[in-house]
Amino acid sequence: MYTESELAAVAARENNNKRKYLVVNRLQGKHIPVSPSAFFGMTGELAEIVGEAYKGERLLLVGFAETATAIGASLAVRLDAWYMQTTRENIDGVSWLYFTESHSHATEQKLVREDIEAIIAETDRIVFVEDEVTTGNTILKIVDIIDREYGGDVKFSVASLLNGMDETSREVYRNRNIGVHYLVKTDHSGYTEIAEGYKKDGEYFGKNTCLPENPPKIKCVKGGLNARRLVRGSEYAKGCERLWTEISSDFADLSGRILVLGTEEFMYPALFIARELEKEGNTVRCHSTTRSPIAVSREEDYPLHRRYELASLYDDERTTFIYDLNKYDTVLIITDSQCKSERGVNSLANALRNCGNDDIRLIKWENEER
Repeated sequence: MYTESELAAVAARENNNKRKYLVVNRLQGKHIPVSPSAFFGMTGELAEIVGEAYKGERLLLVGFAETATAIGASLAVRLDAWYMQTTRENIDGVSWLYFTESHSHATEQKLVREDIEAIIAETDRIVFVEDEVTTGNTILKIVDIIDREYGGDVKFSVASLLNGMDETSREVYRNRNIGVHYLVKTDHSGYTEIAEGYKKDGEYFGKNTCLPENPPKIKCVKGGLNARRLVRGSEYAKGCERLWTEISSDFADLSGRILVLGTEEFMYPALFIARELEKEGNTVRCHSTTRSPIAVSREEDYPLHRRYELASLYDDERTTFIYDLNKYDTVLIITDSQCKSERGVNSLANALRNCGNDDIRLIKWENEER
């Protein structure tokens, strides 16, 4: 069992009047560097709760972009359930079910319609997986869309690491027979005041997209699947195992203090590789680039202290961020971006070099097209 203080930290959103605070999970491996074993221990507990609640049911797990994609994948692998994620990226040749997040800085979310239609008739229950649920309104929007498009036979639940729903929101879910599962209950009533009380005087670094003197070593790996499409948990695990086999073969010199970075929605393979490296006795930390513009502070009790602005590896016109980088013996960047522009890679490499990292390696997971 976890406590609120072990998992939840309140941070200040930047330039977002819809919701001025952000709950940063200390063990999620998104904004804060984390030991991969801590992440998998946490998600393993949530998987056990879901598995116990729905024994014998055919489950489809849906992870929410961007922060919950790895949580959803971790549960799907543990339960060997079908898995798909929402996304804000484009995928060629598909159609979409669209919905929105009213509080987010990037409000558009979507699901691949063809993937829902391929599995809905074989699904007893859809479990929406989130890092943190506050009101549950976003999930209700996609429930309404699926009910309208495909009838009312499938059941729905939500599983999250943190749950901040008040009694009114919980009553709505009870009336609609939507199951709610979580590790820690949170009370958001004072979060805005906490966020506004911080000084936001941390270190802010602008993006540098110039070609670094010593660019990262690049390796391309066939992932065997498109991690943004419908996939069985066991097949996702096999794809990550193939990735690990190639990395451990080509980079046999990996040892010491290692950072493994995911990119935006593509987080689970990075955490998987980080865990394998940790099993070999290395000191490993993992986190990810993100679209979320979060204020940073020098205050000790604030969760984030240094912010590096980046060009996205997926769209060099998009601004992304990485927080609290440190110096490591080796850095592995694991991405499914095809890195068609160098600006995103350069900006991330320059941020890492700014912290004294000299050995930077980029692994590109090449998607399987359908």
